[in-house]
Amino acid sequence: MKIKDITTCIEEIAPLNYAESFDNVGLLVGNYYTEVTGVLVTLDTLENVVDEAIEKHCNLIVSFHPIIFSGLKKLNGNNYVERVVLKAIKNDIAIYSMHTALDNSFQGVNAKICEILGLQNKKVLIPQKNTIKKLTTYVPNNNSEKVRTALFKAGAGSIGNYDHCSFNTEGYGTYKGNENSNPTIGEKGKLHTENETFISVIFEKHKENNILTALFNAHPYEEVAYDIVPLDNMNQEIGLGMIGELTEEKSELDFLNFLKVTMNAKGIRHSKLIGKPIKKVAVLGGSGSFAIQNAISAEADIYVTSDIKYHEFYKAEDKLIIADIGHYESEQFTKNLLVEILTKKFLNFAIILSNRNTNPIYYL
Repeated sequence: MKIKDITTCIEEIAPLNYAESFDNVGLLVGNYYTEVTGVLVTLDTLENVVDEAIEKHCNLIVSFHPIIFSGLKKLNGNNYVERVVLKAIKNDIAIYSMHTALDNSFQGVNAKICEILGLQNKKVLIPQKNTIKKLTTYVPNNNSEKVRTALFKAGAGSIGNYDHCSFNTEGYGTYKGNENSNPTIGEKGKLHTENETFISVIFEKHKENNILTALFNAHPYEEVAYDIVPLDNMNQEIGLGMIGELTEEKSELDFLNFLKVTMNAKGIRHSKLIGKPIKKVAVLGGSGSFAIQNAISAEADIYVTSDIKYHEFYKAEDKLIIADIGHYESEQFTKNLLVEILTKKFLNFAIILSNRNTNPIYYL
């Protein structure tokens, strides 16, 4: 098994196309075509994590956070990032990270938080823009079913809970091939009119290469006429944060205590209690101050996240409670999620959950 097999499995859940623009995702150290001896899954890649990989004979570390975030200008071992990369290279250990690609996944970081908290009816809090494209093409009537089927099989035509979605209308197309052409229908040098079906489908942008390959393989023409345009439509299954509902509402204090125990928080910093029961819960793993207004607009009763600054607690405006449980605490179950994804696919392969605590914050 190659590293590429492992990363392809992860990218089925968290395509790297959906990582935030500031992020650094993918294979950070190593070669995609190296044979894998074992996979160690961690939240962060530190020196002691590389040591653990060596001990457990794992030559691939799957790490949620990227150890290389902003560019490396030298490798002298003068800081923890350089030391980690040097140790990994010296021991032929690859490092892969998906970070915000998994944050934006409907089955990713925030879905796991919802699962841990027992939230139902979950929805994306901030749908990502510019993730949907539209393909239109023109196919001889006799070939339209074959082309549609190929496009659907490649992933086109899925809208929420529906698939095999397309718009079709019939008309006629004209063309005349030059002396170098080899038309499938008609003769070169002669104007040809063909009864055609106009087919239009939408697709998620990470599927574009597969969809075009399917189109070209199924379409009978030597030169395939098609258009691809980006859409402003929001994709309701790709984006940051989630909002869901408790099966039964709780009082504010009961929920905060439940949150502290369930998320193994050493303490919770929160805004003023406002005296209303908790039913709708918004969550965003990691630093989430930018989404306070989104949680308010979604009519959440409480917003669970981390890294909230002093003045940002005022933004609650008595409309909800902001609960900061800590950055590590909000993302701690992500490595369990990754192990679950990989072990479902690779049943008889060493997928190991790291036992190193990489939380850099300690409490008295």
